[in-house]
Amino acid sequence: MKKNNTIQINKALLPLAWLYGMGVALRNFLFDRGIFRSESFPVPVISIGNLAVGGTGKTPHTEYFIRLLEKKFRIAVLSRGYKRKTRGFVLADNNNASARTLGDEPFQMFRKFPNILVAVGANRRRGIANLLAFPDNQRPEVILLDDAFQHRWVKPSLSILLSDSQRPFYDDSLLPAGRLREPAKNYLRADLIIFTKCSQNTVSHPPLDLPVFYTAYEYKDLLPVFPAINPIQNEKLTHLEAESYSFLVITGLANPADLIRYLKSYTNDLQTIIFPDHHNFSRKNIVRIAEVFDSIKNERKILITSEKDAMRMLNHPAMPDKIKKFMFYLPVEVIFHAEPEKLFTKKIEDHVSNFTRNRILA
Repeated sequence: MKKNNTIQINKALLPLAWLYGMGVALRNFLFDRGIFRSESFPVPVISIGNLAVGGTGKTPHTEYFIRLLEKKFRIAVLSRGYKRKTRGFVLADNNNASARTLGDEPFQMFRKFPNILVAVGANRRRGIANLLAFPDNQRPEVILLDDAFQHRWVKPSLSILLSDSQRPFYDDSLLPAGRLREPAKNYLRADLIIFTKCSQNTVSHPPLDLPVFYTAYEYKDLLPVFPAINPIQNEKLTHLEAESYSFLVITGLANPADLIRYLKSYTNDLQTIIFPDHHNFSRKNIVRIAEVFDSIKNERKILITSEKDAMRMLNHPAMPDKIKKFMFYLPVEVIFHAEPEKLFTKKIEDHVSNFTRNRILA
């Protein structure tokens, strides 16, 4: 496929990308020929993944599936738990849950959805087996696999591939020259594609042999990172605009451009401190954040971060009380356009219902 000139490919690293691609191709060949075996399970297993590294919106989309299905089915989310400080399989509960034990994204989902199971484990096959070992009245009826497109030891019942509409997979190259984990042609392993962060109803793309959907982000009201210190339960950005607030935006995201662009529409004074994706804030980082915030002269000022970053700040021992009451995070949800959303939700609900019905008949 022809490369889009707006996507930067490091041509000097293409030889390394070819070598990397040979390794990926060999691994996929072993799975395709059945030498390495993928395991299926007796419940719907929905994989939400991508071909690229980071920044496609896996967590907001996983949360969309939770909201869609949790009223009818017992849901479990199984994630690798990127950058957690624990090993093996960990089931989240009120005693052990933190960004340190689960990773920031699983911890975020555990806090938001108290009626589902959230677990982490690098070995997804073993993790699913652990979840299915629960008693009948607790066993999950649907398992959502977060970031599992490359985890071929598990054969999902439905595979959903996400692609950033601003850096579509078909215009990208393999690591380290580009951001792809495997060749673009492997999108065909998925059952459907979602182009994320779309500013319009559709994305101009070449013919793709799968159903295609388009989503955007809807930012919600600000919420305090430390509600025990900050009594404000939510804060509307439109109100802050009228008050002429200054924003200090802290992010550790793969692609913070959308968040920053959105917040810039509400203030004339926005400063940023940007860290790498999933960055573990050090004591030195926290000191720097506090110093920059103190240096902002405007008395009407707040510190804003993403929900994922807030999970890593919550229990940070170096976070000074003097800035906690000024700290907010900005939740985000996925939205579809009305008619495509009805089609999409019907596909997902029919898949889960038909899978369960067919298992009972079998």
